[in-house]
Amino acid sequence: MRVVLVWALALWAGMVSAEGEKAGEFDYYVLSLSWSPTWCALEGDGRGSPQCDAEADFGWVMHGLWPQYHRGWPSYCRTDARQPSRAMTAEMADIMGTSGLAWYQWKKHGVCSGLSAPDYFALARQAYESITRPAVFRKLDKAVTLPASLVEEAFLKDNPGLEPDMLTITCKAGRIQEARVCLSKELDPVPCGRDVVKDCSMKDALFAPIP
Repeated sequence: MRVVLVWALALWAGMVSAEGEKAGEFDYYVLSLSWSPTWCALEGDGRGSPQCDAEADFGWVMHGLWPQYHRGWPSYCRTDARQPSRAMTAEMADIMGTSGLAWYQWKKHGVCSGLSAPDYFALARQAYESITRPAVFRKLDKAVTLPASLVEEAFLKDNPGLEPDMLTITCKAGRIQEARVCLSKELDPVPCGRDVVKDCSMKDALFAPIP
């Protein structure tokens, strides 16, 4: 019985997060938008990231555009696509915070898209620009605590094409972390898979303002 249980758990883990899969074989994308003040408070400041400089003025930045299965996701896929140049990743820093994040996202997720690096980054920018980031969050002048559901409601209000099952808000260390939007390969909003729709249920999540 124990052997069967271990085998089942291993099989489930493989289904959830795969590595080295064939590029281009996935069901939809997840556009992950990270609230920069949260990332800077928890990680970026300690790394001395230029994303966290006061003059950078970042709010919702694109964490990534991730190929996704209906259950699980591929990563580090096999591809013959050429690696992006430094200039190419640097051009993504205006919406991703740093060129280093752009490079990492290509290496882990972009290679699974089946696209060339230029086409993947162009699609990622198109996806980012297709979603309205609620302006209300840029108007905060001090940290507040709020239900994570209010962040979702703000996105739904400013993006009429989105339904609640196409968007999820995540939290980390008691803070609002990310907004994740599910999109088709053509970048139309679609329902998220069960492993993506895991809304933060906090009613007093910390939401820090842009410095």
